[in-house]
Amino acid sequence: MSPSRAWLVATFAILSTLASLPLAAQGLRVMSFNVRVPVATDGPNRWEARRDLMVSTIREQHPDVLGTQELHLEQGDYIVSKLPEYTWFGIDRHGGHSDEHMGVFYRKDKLVLKDSGNFWLSDTPDVPGSITWGHPYPRMVTWALFEDKATHRSFYYYNTHLPYQEQDEPARVKGAKEILGRLAALPANAPFILTGDLNTDASSPTYALLTKELVDTRAVAGKVEGPEKTFHNFTGNPTERIDFILERGFKPTRFATLTTQKDGRYPSDHFPVVADLSWK
Repeated sequence: MSPSRAWLVATFAILSTLASLPLAAQGLRVMSFNVRVPVATDGPNRWEARRDLMVSTIREQHPDVLGTQELHLEQGDYIVSKLPEYTWFGIDRHGGHSDEHMGVFYRKDKLVLKDSGNFWLSDTPDVPGSITWGHPYPRMVTWALFEDKATHRSFYYYNTHLPYQEQDEPARVKGAKEILGRLAALPANAPFILTGDLNTDASSPTYALLTKELVDTRAVAGKVEGPEKTFHNFTGNPTERIDFILERGFKPTRFATLTTQKDGRYPSDHFPVVADLSWK
């Protein structure tokens, strides 16, 4: 074989390999997952009965970064004990480790954590556990600055869980304004991802405010799989779309709502959502 022909064959082989790689390997795969607190009163849906199904759901999707809501320390530690390619970080909504975390998991082989932190959705966002807008529980954001090891490109990642009561929409709007205020302080062209349980749907003022600056990945992805609604209360029949992946600076190519179940049991009372994002 001539050198020129050998070069063409090698080049074709490389391109073919790249084309066959899953999209997440070429860009980023992001998951948002409200994991449901571990409470004994859930009976057959208690954490111990569904934790391995949760682990297998994450393993099958193999996200590069995963934002969780309602995560307790025992859940986070169990997940990484079964999926050692991941690590996780975060503090709980009171500033410790005894309550719900906005825990962020990431693949150690894919991403480098350059910086991270937390802020609260209140008039005193740097005070752990602070509440000032009338809702019953502290609400917060756990954030990170990641670098992709393969491309050396960086992106900011925020993960949140907004107030849940119907009358809390004004507080959700204020929380969205705090998030967008932080976004405005970041470098103008920095890629950005927000995951979370917003506890409100796409018809709400909160969603309208966030999507003035951010793109709803489900709305623009070239391929969309699964139901639109995500909260199903362990029934498998979702009633509300409250779980979102929003972004700036990427191209969403696939979005999926995952309805994984085994023998009628689900890993959580929410369906997790996944988006594949290409670098622009």
